[in-house]
Amino acid sequence: MLTSMAMGGGVRWRGWTRPGFLTLMTVVVAVCGDPTIAQQDRYSTSLKRDGIEQKDLFISGQDGYTAYRIPAMVVTKKGTILVFSEARKNSFSDQGDIDLIIRRSFDGGATWDKFRVLVDDGENTAGNPCPVVDQQTGTIWLPFCRNNKQVFIMSSDDDGETWTKPKEITKDVSRPEWTWYATGPGRGTQMSCGRLVIPCDHKLNNATKLQTEFYFSHVFYSDDHGKTWKLGGTLGPHTNECVALETEDRALYLNMRSYHGKNRRAVARSMDKGMTWSEVTLDEALIEPKCQASLLRLTSSKSGKSRVLFSNPASDTRTNMTVKLSYDECRTWPVSRVLNEGKSVYSALAVAPDNTILCLYENGEKNQYEKMTLARFTLEWLTEGKDSLTK
Repeated sequence: MLTSMAMGGGVRWRGWTRPGFLTLMTVVVAVCGDPTIAQQDRYSTSLKRDGIEQKDLFISGQDGYTAYRIPAMVVTKKGTILVFSEARKNSFSDQGDIDLIIRRSFDGGATWDKFRVLVDDGENTAGNPCPVVDQQTGTIWLPFCRNNKQVFIMSSDDDGETWTKPKEITKDVSRPEWTWYATGPGRGTQMSCGRLVIPCDHKLNNATKLQTEFYFSHVFYSDDHGKTWKLGGTLGPHTNECVALETEDRALYLNMRSYHGKNRRAVARSMDKGMTWSEVTLDEALIEPKCQASLLRLTSSKSGKSRVLFSNPASDTRTNMTVKLSYDECRTWPVSRVLNEGKSVYSALAVAPDNTILCLYENGEKNQYEKMTLARFTLEWLTEGKDSLTK
């Protein structure tokens, strides 16, 4: 049973506070102003002139939160860009009072509305956003975790303006022996057959950072447009946060944070839509410092050329945020360009309706989590003029 409280023209939903039950608040109004009013500070014209622009969307210490972490980003069927983040109330810690927030852009990322709180669960952690857009129905699905134990999902049918009450799906997508669970973070994917796939990871035995043999990647999925969700195949050990993409041979490719000790991303492929997986191997071209990464298709061969984007801090330390480009379905990465040479951590890729590439990434000078910056750039900038969508 739920009760509602009017709040500034919107509705705030709160559940009963009983042991074993979740108390969630979904706020449908901006916490920092009218969500329909875009910020006045627009980008310069440097995108047309130089091919790249960068703008800070979240700055730690502002608007009542100590830190903003864990970027996620999708573009709706109508072209609205949605970015999600964890808003950490009291510290930079992965645990504690952490809310889920959203910002939207209606003009390809040039301007943004004020952020809104989607989930506020008191002193609990609402984290690891992993949104996916159903291209057949237009619904945006947002899986997330509560205290890295329970899995919830909510959805929007109006480009992120309003959202359903979060629904717990833990029993459908987890196992009793899994002691830690994370969705994504970053984004899910939809296969050509319509299957929605959410990349995840889990731990056994309450594993510590030194017990990576108990770290595993896995996926869950829906074949009925989000009505039900089911557990897919597991990969590992020594694998963790991951991102998925369907390749043109209809394989599901999974790119994973790796604890194999060689500072390289782990990869695997599935020919049965994520139920079973090939042997996990390391991609020598994808250097990583044990960190999250993002992956996204830019174009397919149906439109002339296959192009897949990848972003991560391409270093053995959390520095050097880099975007790479593959022309052969993630087998090689011949194109690479640095967005930020300094401290850089998690990232999220998207492609705007005009095919401008977007990368939202954590970075800072003294602290690697000082801010989240959105880089907007063209394919010409990424390839230094060697490739364009007209070639």
